[in-house]
Amino acid sequence: MTTIIRHVFTAILVSLFIALMLVGVTLLAFPLDDWSLIFKQEIGNVSFLLIVIGIPIMAGTILGMSTGWYWKQRLQQIDRKLDEMVKGQKVTVDDESYKELDSIEQQIGQLQEKMRKQAEYSQRLATERANEREQSLQEVVVQERNRLARELHDSVSQQLFAASMMMSAINESNPPENESIKKQMQMVENMIHQSQLEMRALLLHLRPVALKGKSLQIGVEELLVEMTQKVPMEIDWKVEEFTVDKGVEDQLFRILQESMSNTLRHAEAITFHVMLIERDETVILRTVDNGKGFDMENIRTGSYGLQNMRERAYEVGGIFKIISVPNEGTQLEVKVPNLRKEVEHND
Repeated sequence: MTTIIRHVFTAILVSLFIALMLVGVTLLAFPLDDWSLIFKQEIGNVSFLLIVIGIPIMAGTILGMSTGWYWKQRLQQIDRKLDEMVKGQKVTVDDESYKELDSIEQQIGQLQEKMRKQAEYSQRLATERANEREQSLQEVVVQERNRLARELHDSVSQQLFAASMMMSAINESNPPENESIKKQMQMVENMIHQSQLEMRALLLHLRPVALKGKSLQIGVEELLVEMTQKVPMEIDWKVEEFTVDKGVEDQLFRILQESMSNTLRHAEAITFHVMLIERDETVILRTVDNGKGFDMENIRTGSYGLQNMRERAYEVGGIFKIISVPNEGTQLEVKVPNLRKEVEHND
Protein backbone atom coordinates (compact mmCIF):
# COMPACT_ATOMS: atom_id res chain seq x y z
CA MET A 1 0.00 0.00 0.00
CA THR A 2 1.48 3.36 -1.04
CA THR A 3 1.94 6.30 1.29
CA ILE A 4 -0.85 8.36 -0.29
CA ILE A 5 -3.41 5.52 -0.24
CA ARG A 6 -2.56 4.71 3.36
CA HIS A 7 -3.08 8.34 4.39
CA VAL A 8 -6.35 8.52 2.43
CA PHE A 9 -7.75 5.43 4.17
CA THR A 10 -6.66 6.71 7.56
CA ALA A 11 -8.14 10.17 6.98
CA ILE A 12 -11.46 8.71 5.76
CA LEU A 13 -11.77 6.43 8.79
CA VAL A 14 -10.98 9.26 11.19
CA SER A 15 -13.41 11.62 9.43
CA LEU A 16 -16.20 9.02 9.50
CA PHE A 17 -15.54 8.31 13.16
CA ILE A 18 -15.65 12.00 14.10
CA ALA A 19 -18.79 12.58 12.03
CA LEU A 20 -20.59 9.62 13.54
CA MET A 21 -19.52 10.68 17.03
CA LEU A 22 -20.88 14.19 16.48
CA VAL A 23 -24.16 12.89 15.08
CA GLY A 24 -24.44 10.40 17.94
CA VAL A 25 -23.79 13.03 20.61
CA THR A 26 -26.28 15.37 18.95
CA LEU A 27 -28.99 12.72 18.83
CA LEU A 28 -28.34 11.73 22.44
CA ALA A 29 -28.57 15.35 23.56
CA PHE A 30 -31.65 15.98 21.45
CA PRO A 31 -33.37 12.61 21.06
CA LEU A 32 -35.92 12.10 18.31
CA ASP A 33 -39.43 10.88 18.94
CA ASP A 34 -39.26 8.77 15.83
CA TRP A 35 -35.81 7.40 15.00
CA SER A 36 -37.00 6.32 11.58
CA LEU A 37 -36.88 9.97 10.55
CA ILE A 38 -33.13 9.62 10.25
CA PHE A 39 -33.59 7.40 7.22
CA LYS A 40 -36.34 9.59 5.75
CA GLN A 41 -34.88 13.02 6.40
CA GLU A 42 -33.53 14.83 3.36
CA ILE A 43 -31.55 18.04 2.91
CA GLY A 44 -31.98 19.54 -0.50
CA ASN A 45 -33.37 16.30 -1.93
CA VAL A 46 -30.30 14.47 -0.59
CA SER A 47 -30.55 11.82 2.11
CA PHE A 48 -29.36 12.97 5.54
CA LEU A 49 -27.39 9.72 6.02
CA LEU A 50 -25.76 10.12 2.64
CA ILE A 51 -24.61 13.62 3.61
CA VAL A 52 -23.35 12.41 6.99
CA ILE A 53 -21.31 9.66 5.29
CA GLY A 54 -20.39 11.42 2.03
CA ILE A 55 -18.98 14.65 3.44
CA PRO A 56 -16.49 12.91 5.79
CA ILE A 57 -15.40 10.61 2.95
CA MET A 58 -14.76 13.56 0.63
CA ALA A 59 -13.02 15.54 3.35
CA GLY A 60 -10.95 12.51 4.37
CA THR A 61 -9.96 11.86 0.76
CA ILE A 62 -8.76 15.42 0.22
CA LEU A 63 -7.01 15.57 3.56
CA GLY A 64 -5.43 12.12 3.08
CA MET A 65 -4.16 12.92 -0.40
CA SER A 66 -2.67 16.19 0.81
CA THR A 67 -0.90 14.71 3.83
CA GLY A 68 0.12 11.60 1.85
CA TRP A 69 1.71 13.67 -0.89
CA TYR A 70 3.34 15.87 1.76
CA TRP A 71 5.03 12.92 3.46
CA LYS A 72 5.77 11.14 0.19
CA GLN A 73 7.91 14.09 -0.88
CA ARG A 74 9.81 13.98 2.37
CA LEU A 75 10.36 10.22 2.21
CA GLN A 76 11.57 10.54 -1.37
CA GLN A 77 14.04 13.17 -0.21
CA ILE A 78 15.43 10.78 2.41
CA ASP A 79 15.50 7.92 -0.14
CA ARG A 80 17.43 10.11 -2.59
CA LYS A 81 20.03 11.02 0.03
CA LEU A 82 20.48 7.38 1.05
CA ASP A 83 20.82 6.38 -2.62
CA GLU A 84 23.56 9.00 -3.04
CA MET A 85 25.36 7.51 -0.04
CA VAL A 86 25.10 3.96 -1.43
CA LYS A 87 26.54 5.11 -4.77
CA GLY A 88 29.46 6.80 -3.02
CA GLN A 89 28.33 10.30 -3.98
CA LYS A 90 28.27 13.36 -1.77
CA VAL A 91 24.90 13.92 -0.11
CA THR A 92 23.48 17.19 -1.41
CA VAL A 93 22.16 19.79 1.02
CA ASP A 94 18.80 21.21 0.02
CA ASP A 95 18.16 24.91 0.52
CA GLU A 96 14.61 24.15 1.63
CA SER A 97 14.79 21.49 4.28
CA TYR A 98 11.81 20.19 6.24
CA LYS A 99 11.90 20.74 9.95
CA GLU A 100 10.27 17.35 10.53
CA LEU A 101 13.30 15.65 8.95
CA ASP A 102 16.10 17.80 10.40
CA SER A 103 17.09 15.08 12.87
CA ILE A 104 17.20 12.39 10.15
CA GLU A 105 19.22 14.61 7.81
CA GLN A 106 21.69 15.36 10.59
CA GLN A 107 22.10 11.63 11.23
CA ILE A 108 22.62 11.00 7.50
CA GLY A 109 25.30 13.68 7.48
CA GLN A 110 26.98 12.11 10.50
CA LEU A 111 26.82 8.67 8.88
CA GLN A 112 28.35 9.99 5.66
CA GLU A 113 31.13 11.69 7.60
CA LYS A 114 31.77 8.46 9.49
CA MET A 115 31.95 6.49 6.22
CA ARG A 116 34.30 9.12 4.77
CA LYS A 117 36.60 8.86 7.77
CA GLN A 118 36.55 5.06 7.58
CA ALA A 119 37.43 5.18 3.88
CA GLU A 120 40.20 7.69 4.65
CA TYR A 121 41.52 5.42 7.39
CA SER A 122 41.40 2.40 5.07
CA GLN A 123 43.28 4.29 2.37
CA ARG A 124 45.88 5.45 4.87
CA LEU A 125 46.39 1.88 6.06
CA ALA A 126 46.63 0.67 2.46
CA THR A 127 49.22 3.36 1.75
CA GLU A 128 51.25 2.38 4.81
CA ARG A 129 51.09 -1.29 3.87
CA ALA A 130 52.10 -0.49 0.28
CA ASN A 131 55.09 1.49 1.50
CA GLU A 132 56.04 -1.30 3.89
CA ARG A 133 55.77 -3.87 1.11
CA GLU A 134 58.01 -1.83 -1.17
CA GLN A 135 60.55 -1.24 1.60
CA SER A 136 60.63 -4.88 2.68
CA LEU A 137 60.61 -6.34 -0.84
CA GLN A 138 63.97 -8.03 -1.35
CA GLU A 139 65.72 -7.20 -4.60
CA VAL A 140 66.61 -10.83 -5.14
CA VAL A 141 62.91 -11.73 -5.29
CA VAL A 142 62.28 -9.12 -7.97
CA GLN A 143 65.31 -10.24 -9.95
CA GLU A 144 64.19 -13.87 -9.72
CA ARG A 145 60.72 -13.01 -10.99
CA ASN A 146 62.22 -11.08 -13.88
CA ARG A 147 64.65 -13.90 -14.67
CA LEU A 148 61.85 -16.45 -14.69
CA ALA A 149 59.70 -14.22 -16.88
CA ARG A 150 62.56 -13.72 -19.34
CA GLU A 151 63.32 -17.43 -19.54
CA LEU A 152 59.68 -18.29 -20.12
CA HIS A 153 59.45 -15.62 -22.77
CA ASP A 154 62.69 -16.58 -24.51
CA SER A 155 62.12 -20.34 -24.39
CA VAL A 156 58.57 -21.61 -23.91
CA SER A 157 56.85 -18.57 -25.37
CA GLN A 158 59.08 -18.56 -28.47
CA GLN A 159 58.61 -22.29 -28.97
CA LEU A 160 54.85 -21.92 -28.72
CA PHE A 161 55.01 -19.12 -31.30
CA ALA A 162 57.10 -21.27 -33.64
CA ALA A 163 54.74 -24.25 -33.20
CA SER A 164 51.77 -21.99 -33.90
CA MET A 165 53.35 -20.69 -37.11
CA MET A 166 54.24 -24.21 -38.28
CA MET A 167 50.74 -25.56 -37.61
CA SER A 168 49.17 -22.58 -39.32
CA ALA A 169 51.40 -23.07 -42.37
CA ILE A 170 50.61 -26.80 -42.56
CA ASN A 171 46.86 -26.23 -42.24
CA GLU A 172 46.87 -23.51 -44.88
CA SER A 173 49.36 -24.78 -47.46
CA ASN A 174 49.15 -28.56 -47.21
CA PRO A 175 46.01 -29.62 -45.33
CA PRO A 176 45.48 -33.38 -44.96
CA GLU A 177 42.78 -34.95 -47.10
CA ASN A 178 41.36 -36.97 -44.23
CA GLU A 179 38.66 -34.80 -42.67
CA SER A 180 39.13 -36.30 -39.22
CA ILE A 181 42.88 -35.62 -39.21
CA LYS A 182 42.22 -32.13 -40.56
CA LYS A 183 39.92 -31.36 -37.63
CA GLN A 184 42.44 -32.76 -35.17
CA MET A 185 45.24 -30.60 -36.58
CA GLN A 186 42.97 -27.58 -36.40
CA MET A 187 42.27 -28.43 -32.76
CA VAL A 188 46.02 -28.64 -32.09
CA GLU A 189 46.52 -25.20 -33.66
CA ASN A 190 43.75 -23.77 -31.47
CA MET A 191 45.26 -25.39 -28.38
CA ILE A 192 48.65 -23.87 -29.16
CA HIS A 193 47.02 -20.48 -29.63
CA GLN A 194 45.24 -20.81 -26.29
CA SER A 195 48.52 -21.86 -24.64
CA GLN A 196 50.10 -18.68 -25.99
CA LEU A 197 47.38 -16.60 -24.33
CA GLU A 198 47.84 -18.53 -21.08
CA MET A 199 51.59 -17.90 -21.25
CA ARG A 200 51.07 -14.18 -21.79
CA ALA A 201 48.70 -14.07 -18.83
CA LEU A 202 51.29 -15.93 -16.74
CA LEU A 203 54.02 -13.48 -17.76
CA LEU A 204 51.66 -10.65 -16.83
CA HIS A 205 51.32 -12.13 -13.34
CA LEU A 206 55.09 -12.52 -13.04
CA ARG A 207 55.63 -8.81 -13.57
CA PRO A 208 56.39 -6.93 -10.35
CA VAL A 209 52.99 -5.76 -9.12
CA ALA A 210 54.39 -2.64 -7.42
CA LEU A 211 54.67 0.54 -9.47
CA LYS A 212 58.16 1.13 -7.98
CA GLY A 213 58.31 4.92 -8.03
CA LYS A 214 56.16 5.40 -11.12
CA SER A 215 52.84 7.18 -11.13
CA LEU A 216 49.70 5.16 -11.70
CA GLN A 217 49.17 6.75 -15.12
CA ILE A 218 52.69 5.93 -16.34
CA GLY A 219 52.48 2.36 -15.04
CA VAL A 220 49.11 1.79 -16.71
CA GLU A 221 50.23 3.20 -20.06
CA GLU A 222 53.47 1.18 -20.06
CA LEU A 223 51.52 -1.99 -19.25
CA LEU A 224 48.98 -1.37 -22.02
CA VAL A 225 51.63 -0.47 -24.59
CA GLU A 226 53.51 -3.66 -23.82
CA MET A 227 50.35 -5.78 -24.06
CA THR A 228 49.47 -4.11 -27.37
CA GLN A 229 52.81 -5.29 -28.78
CA LYS A 230 52.43 -8.86 -27.52
CA VAL A 231 48.73 -9.69 -27.70
CA PRO A 232 46.65 -10.01 -30.91
CA MET A 233 43.97 -7.78 -29.48
CA GLU A 234 42.85 -4.22 -30.20
CA ILE A 235 43.67 -2.32 -26.99
CA ASP A 236 42.85 1.36 -26.47
CA TRP A 237 42.74 3.52 -23.37
CA LYS A 238 41.89 6.90 -21.92
CA VAL A 239 44.09 7.91 -18.99
CA GLU A 240 43.87 11.33 -17.36
CA GLU A 241 46.31 13.02 -15.00
CA PHE A 242 45.40 13.24 -11.30
CA THR A 243 47.05 12.66 -7.95
CA VAL A 244 46.02 9.95 -5.51
CA ASP A 245 47.58 8.19 -2.52
CA LYS A 246 50.18 5.49 -3.12
CA GLY A 247 48.02 2.78 -1.56
CA VAL A 248 45.14 3.57 -3.94
CA GLU A 249 47.52 3.58 -6.94
CA ASP A 250 48.87 0.18 -5.95
CA GLN A 251 45.46 -1.45 -5.59
CA LEU A 252 44.06 0.05 -8.81
CA PHE A 253 47.12 -1.15 -10.75
CA ARG A 254 46.71 -4.68 -9.37
CA ILE A 255 43.00 -4.67 -10.23
CA LEU A 256 43.87 -3.68 -13.82
CA GLN A 257 46.45 -6.47 -14.04
CA GLU A 258 43.94 -9.02 -12.74
CA SER A 259 41.28 -7.79 -15.18
CA MET A 260 43.66 -8.04 -18.16
CA SER A 261 44.80 -11.49 -17.10
CA ASN A 262 41.20 -12.72 -16.87
CA THR A 263 40.44 -11.25 -20.29
CA LEU A 264 43.44 -12.94 -21.91
CA ARG A 265 42.73 -16.33 -20.33
CA HIS A 266 38.96 -16.58 -20.55
CA ALA A 267 37.23 -13.87 -22.59
CA GLU A 268 38.38 -14.68 -26.16
CA ALA A 269 37.95 -10.96 -26.79
CA ILE A 270 39.00 -8.94 -29.83
CA THR A 271 38.91 -5.49 -28.23
CA PHE A 272 39.86 -4.28 -24.76
CA HIS A 273 39.22 -0.71 -23.56
CA VAL A 274 40.60 0.90 -20.38
CA MET A 275 39.50 4.19 -18.85
CA LEU A 276 41.21 5.80 -15.84
CA ILE A 277 39.77 9.21 -14.96
CA GLU A 278 38.73 11.37 -12.03
CA ARG A 279 35.28 12.92 -11.74
CA ASP A 280 33.80 14.76 -8.74
CA GLU A 281 36.74 13.79 -6.50
CA THR A 282 36.22 10.13 -7.41
CA VAL A 283 38.77 7.99 -9.27
CA ILE A 284 37.11 5.73 -11.85
CA LEU A 285 38.80 2.67 -13.37
CA ARG A 286 36.78 0.92 -16.08
CA THR A 287 37.69 -1.98 -18.36
CA VAL A 288 35.48 -3.23 -21.19
CA ASP A 289 35.96 -6.21 -23.52
CA ASN A 290 33.80 -7.73 -26.24
CA GLY A 291 34.53 -11.34 -25.27
CA LYS A 292 32.23 -14.24 -24.60
CA GLY A 293 31.18 -12.97 -21.17
CA PHE A 294 29.71 -15.21 -18.51
CA ASP A 295 26.59 -15.91 -16.47
CA MET A 296 26.91 -13.67 -13.40
CA GLU A 297 24.62 -15.84 -11.27
CA ASN A 298 26.83 -18.90 -11.74
CA ILE A 299 30.18 -17.16 -11.34
CA ARG A 300 29.32 -14.77 -8.50
CA THR A 301 30.25 -17.03 -5.60
CA GLY A 302 32.96 -19.16 -7.21
CA SER A 303 35.45 -16.77 -8.87
CA TYR A 304 38.59 -16.16 -6.88
CA GLY A 305 39.78 -13.48 -9.32
CA LEU A 306 36.60 -11.42 -9.02
CA GLN A 307 36.59 -11.79 -5.24
CA ASN A 308 40.23 -10.69 -5.11
CA MET A 309 39.53 -7.56 -7.17
CA ARG A 310 36.45 -6.76 -5.07
CA GLU A 311 38.44 -7.02 -1.85
CA ARG A 312 41.15 -4.75 -3.25
CA ALA A 313 38.54 -2.11 -4.11
CA TYR A 314 36.92 -2.37 -0.68
CA GLU A 315 40.32 -2.10 1.01
CA VAL A 316 40.65 1.52 -0.18
CA GLY A 317 37.02 2.43 0.48
CA GLY A 318 35.94 1.94 -3.12
CA ILE A 319 32.97 0.43 -4.94
CA PHE A 320 33.39 -2.59 -7.24
CA LYS A 321 30.86 -3.38 -9.96
CA ILE A 322 30.97 -5.87 -12.82
CA ILE A 323 28.43 -6.48 -15.57
CA SER A 324 28.75 -9.40 -17.99
CA VAL A 325 26.40 -10.71 -20.67
CA PRO A 326 27.08 -14.08 -22.35
CA ASN A 327 28.42 -13.66 -25.91
CA GLU A 328 28.45 -9.85 -25.57
CA GLY A 329 31.33 -9.00 -23.23
CA THR A 330 32.23 -7.84 -19.74
CA GLN A 331 32.50 -4.42 -18.13
CA LEU A 332 34.33 -3.87 -14.83
CA GLU A 333 34.20 -0.60 -12.92
CA VAL A 334 35.90 0.53 -9.72
CA LYS A 335 35.16 3.87 -8.04
CA VAL A 336 37.41 5.14 -5.24
CA PRO A 337 36.96 8.49 -3.44
CA ASN A 338 40.04 10.70 -3.78
CA LEU A 339 40.29 11.75 -0.14
CA ARG A 340 43.73 13.22 -0.71
CA LYS A 341 42.18 16.06 -2.70
CA GLU A 342 39.62 16.71 0.05
CA VAL A 343 42.42 16.99 2.61
CA GLU A 344 44.31 19.45 0.37
CA HIS A 345 41.15 21.57 0.05
CA ASN A 346 40.68 21.58 3.83
CA ASP A 347 44.29 22.63 4.37
